[in-house]
Amino acid sequence: MKQDSSSDGSERDEQFHAFVADRRKWLLQTARLLTTGDSHLAEDLVQTALTKLYVSWSAYRRADNPDAYLRRVLVNVFLRERRRSWWRFERPSDRLPDRAEAQSAPAGPDPELSRALGELPPRMRAVVVLRFFHELDVAETAAAMGCSTGTVKSQTARALDKLRAALDPPEASHHTPAPNAPLKEQELTR
Repeated sequence: MKQDSSSDGSERDEQFHAFVADRRKWLLQTARLLTTGDSHLAEDLVQTALTKLYVSWSAYRRADNPDAYLRRVLVNVFLRERRRSWWRFERPSDRLPDRAEAQSAPAGPDPELSRALGELPPRMRAVVVLRFFHELDVAETAAAMGCSTGTVKSQTARALDKLRAALDPPEASHHTPAPNAPLKEQELTR
């Protein structure tokens, strides 16, 4: 006997709607970190990820670890979007002519952190977001990114080095003595 597919579809839609209501904020926060605070790109990223998730909803529901499945979808969408050729030439702008007042969005990440994250290549940025903002271990991060644990470790180390360089204030000149430090004879003759 044939089942009523419309009831299956409406149940699926209800499940998906409840899921989006529950997880959208989390997805958007993660997407903002991945896109270095760009709320427009983050919205696009979440929308694309949700579209892909809706198409594979039954696989998501069967997943042993649904959160890992969701992270994987979001990271894959982010990395694929960055590889597209149009991305390199498109210059998004937050100023559009004759635009209505924008809705207030929740505060994004720290501007300095966003800038520093923006200097990282996309895969390094994804590793940092997963490891340190979502507190995933190396194996979970590797699963989310579809790579080896060694790759996660090396990407993390390189990313942290770049972030330290981007976030640390430049060191003072070596000719400037520390306050209350005795002057060396060479510094007195200069």
